[in-house]
Formats: sequence, structure tokens, C-alpha cells
Amino acid sequence: MGKRSREKGARGEREAAAEIRRLFGVEACRGAQHRGGPDAPDVRAAIDGVHFEVKRRETFRLWDAVIQAMADAGENIPVVLHRSNCKPWIAVVRLDDLPRLATQLYLTSVSNA
Repeated sequence: MGKRSREKGARGEREAAAEIRRLFGVEACRGAQHRGGPDAPDVRAAIDGVHFEVKRRETFRLWDAVIQAMADAGENIPVVLHRSNCKPWIAVVRLDDLPRLATQLYLTSVSNA
């Protein structure tokens, strides 16, 4: 991976962390490359049980990203955050994980209220 690609990935992770902070009012920062091992999330957020995988690229391979997030998430809920140039961020979560994710987000919002 080239330097420009790494820098774009790092910018994407910082952008995604900022969006998580804005939306949920929790601490969030870069994860795997900033702190932690290879299976650490791209973004560490104060939302228990959620693993964030960030993809900041034009060509998005949905299942490759989901499979990577699932492999890295362990028992946590894998969530893929993606943004193409000039487009908004989107979140991809398996439908079966959606109830657990909603619960975790609710519990986070209640504890921050």
C-alpha cells in the first residue's frame, strides 16, 4: 500500500471517528493503526460491543469489507463505515446484528444523558 493510500485511510478513520463523536456524543479515535493490534477496530469508540471497520475509497467491495469486519470483531458487532469522495458516510451492518446494535446505541445514549 502506498503512502497516499495510507494517508487517505488515516484521514478516513479520523473523519469516521469525528462522525461517531458527533452522532453519539461519545469518545472515538483511530484504533488499529493508532493503538492496538491487527484485529483492533479502525475506530475505537465508547460504544460497548461494537467493532468499526472503515473503508474510505471509491471502489467498495461490500462483502470483502463485511467479511474482514466479522473476522476482526470477535464477539462484537461488526459495523462497516464507508464513504466515497463527495458522498456521505454510510454504515453497513448485518440484519441479524441490527437489534443488538440498536440496543448498544440506546444504552450508550442513556448512559450519556
